Amino acid sequence: METPTLQTHGSDAQTAETPAWALKPFRTAAVLGAGVMGSQIAAHLANAGLDVLLLDVTPESIGKEGGKNDLVEGAFKAATKMKPDPFFSADAQKRITLGNFDDDFDKIGDADWVIEVVVERMDVKQQVMERVEAAASDTAVISTNTSGLPIGEIAEGRSDDFKRRFLGTHFFNPPRYLKLFEVIPTPDTDPDVVARVSAFARVHLGKGIVVAKDTPNFIGNRIGTYAMLGAVEQFESGDFSIEEIDALTGTLIGHAKSATFRTADVVGLDTLRHVTANLYEAIPDDESRDRFQVPNVLQRLVDLKRLGAKSKAGFYKKEGKTIKSFDPETGEYVDPKEVGFDVGALKKAGDLPARLRALWADDGRAGQFFRDTTLDLIGYTARRTPEISDSPANVDRALQWGFGWEMGPYEMWDVLGINAVRDALQENNIAVPDWVADVPAEGFYRETESGVPQVWTPGTGDYQSDPRPADEWGLAYLKKDAANTLWQNDDAALIDVGDGVAVFEFRSKSNSLGQEVIAGLQEAIAKVEDDRDLRGMIIGNEGSNFSVGANLGEVAMAVMMGQVSDLEPFIKAFQDAVFKIRYATKPVVVATHQRVLGGGCEMTMACPNPVLAAETYIGLVELGVGLIPAGGGTTMLTARAAELATDPDRPSEVQPFLRQHFEQIAMAKVAESAQQARDMHLVSEDAVIVMNDARRFHVAKQEVVRLSEQGYRPPAVRSHIPVLGAPGRAQFEIALYQFREGGYVSEYDQHLGSRLAWVMTGGDLTGPAEVHEDYLLELEREVFLSLLGEEKTMARIQSILTTNKPLRN
Repeated sequence: METPTLQTHGSDAQTAETPAWALKPFRTAAVLGAGVMGSQIAAHLANAGLDVLLLDVTPESIGKEGGKNDLVEGAFKAATKMKPDPFFSADAQKRITLGNFDDDFDKIGDADWVIEVVVERMDVKQQVMERVEAAASDTAVISTNTSGLPIGEIAEGRSDDFKRRFLGTHFFNPPRYLKLFEVIPTPDTDPDVVARVSAFARVHLGKGIVVAKDTPNFIGNRIGTYAMLGAVEQFESGDFSIEEIDALTGTLIGHAKSATFRTADVVGLDTLRHVTANLYEAIPDDESRDRFQVPNVLQRLVDLKRLGAKSKAGFYKKEGKTIKSFDPETGEYVDPKEVGFDVGALKKAGDLPARLRALWADDGRAGQFFRDTTLDLIGYTARRTPEISDSPANVDRALQWGFGWEMGPYEMWDVLGINAVRDALQENNIAVPDWVADVPAEGFYRETESGVPQVWTPGTGDYQSDPRPADEWGLAYLKKDAANTLWQNDDAALIDVGDGVAVFEFRSKSNSLGQEVIAGLQEAIAKVEDDRDLRGMIIGNEGSNFSVGANLGEVAMAVMMGQVSDLEPFIKAFQDAVFKIRYATKPVVVATHQRVLGGGCEMTMACPNPVLAAETYIGLVELGVGLIPAGGGTTMLTARAAELATDPDRPSEVQPFLRQHFEQIAMAKVAESAQQARDMHLVSEDAVIVMNDARRFHVAKQEVVRLSEQGYRPPAVRSHIPVLGAPGRAQFEIALYQFREGGYVSEYDQHLGSRLAWVMTGGDLTGPAEVHEDYLLELEREVFLSLLGEEKTMARIQSILTTNKPLRN
């Protein structure tokens, strides 16, 4: 099977058709300015393995007292305490060197990439660029992270050679977590520089690249801020409450769960005010400029120092267990207002396209709000195209990657119907450019017969190819051809992805691991092993999370029906399937992303050669519901402790690693990155980590091919695992007793820890011994089934099922 030819997204300016491997990666970087953005950009560059120099001004230069490095050291310390964490691990922090503009500026001469992130003042940035030109290497790429100032003007007065290596690179906050990376070349920027930066950011920083024009706030913030301020305007009109607007601008329409006002609080109301005010000044010719005047309610909250999450009060304020909202009439926070329409019924309309159509057709207040705000947004977006972007696809991707929208304005237009929206725009007297009349009823997006995406582009008046990069492919297109499905059941399928590789895709609810998935996994591996045309298999999916673990609903049902003993064969089958991943005669590569909990974690641990998206949050969380990991997780971490010991025959050298693993399971710890998963020994040090999760299937496929080509042999069975027996278990029992006496754990938690320790030290063995992994797997099953019979365990399981929240630490 063939995959699309490599091309980057975007058609506005220079695009990089050169493969990423052909472009020289960056090894070192200097970040100038250690504020909130600068320190986080430095953190993410360090996450990618770069050695980073982080500089800031001295206190004296801004009229303050203190040591020369006080500002940069304070900013770095603040970054290490941020939540969510901008760093993958503590090791990444060690790759950042701190300094100041007075003593250390010349050190930027060693940097491959210099990124300016100083205060948003043109004069200051130009002064910094003058110093950069004098100190930086003549081969270094120079970029600015400005979000609003003209890129070309920042480089005024610099040499032609400097301008050739200069461009805008706009990270979105927080840089580690938001995918959007706007690349803004000037007319002087060398296309090879654009290609190099774009490829590096996409592959090594995990970014989605959008090439933008040098216009105020570029694409994402220009359109996203307009949409947010439109919702605030609806609130100020008095027609809708804060709660109602957030109900209508969140997941219901495919936007972030934080919707409008919670997002504003998280961003910071002072930041939002600053962005809005700056944009208003920067767009004197925008016909909708008045939208960007700072709303009265926003200015009032900023004046009151109610800045959102950072000050614990903004549009929302939590008092006790009640989340209250701001009442502009009284200036006080009031109990949440009842939403005046049935959001539940709208959610039941179906998937996102169905929900959008239901809102469009709704004749109540919800429908009116949706039509008014959506038509307003689509009209403004159309008026800004091609001013900010030639391609509607770039606009949509900017909103998806920068604001967490599932669909951008042009995709929404397609879903609602080109003609229906066009007619509504006219009926509502919303001004649009002339090209709107030419948009085909087919929509902005379509695919060729060969599957290459195309987008209708106003500037050309026809469809232009808009393929994905060749190493970013998913399963949706492949599944359109039934011939690619080699096997399937209700919850899983085996899909041919070419070159002798298949993907086992499980697609149960929340990608939970129930009987259909486990039976299917065993069947799929057997099929791959027997098929001479298949090299191996990938395990993965395109759900929001890789897997939230075992299907607790099936477990709870069996217990309530008095069929606990009937679960024993399923637990044994679960273990067999997990270890079949490890011992398959052909390579099986687990490709993870986002949450990988419980049984999903065990599948990954068993895999000898997993591929993890960098943003993989993985852990054994079973003790949170009163169980122990019984899909092999307890066994594998027990074996791993001995493997890590310098001398596994000495219990004193095994015990520290076993204690670490015991604590991870007992506390239901979840790694907050793939790198932390390595540190927690959930995967090996040489496990492949992919910064861009859209590349995970491609990289996993290459891994299967590599393993097959070199001559694959599965790992040897663990037949002599050192366990510590009763003496080792006694140490855990003492620690558990002390925690109980100190009030740190409950009596039931102590009981669960004791049962876990019993398994991890070898059951009833009176002293250190070597055991087969099958022995430990049997202990896992025994304890798991015994705990299922306990009332407190069932109460915890029922609580999880009732709240419908995935279990995590």
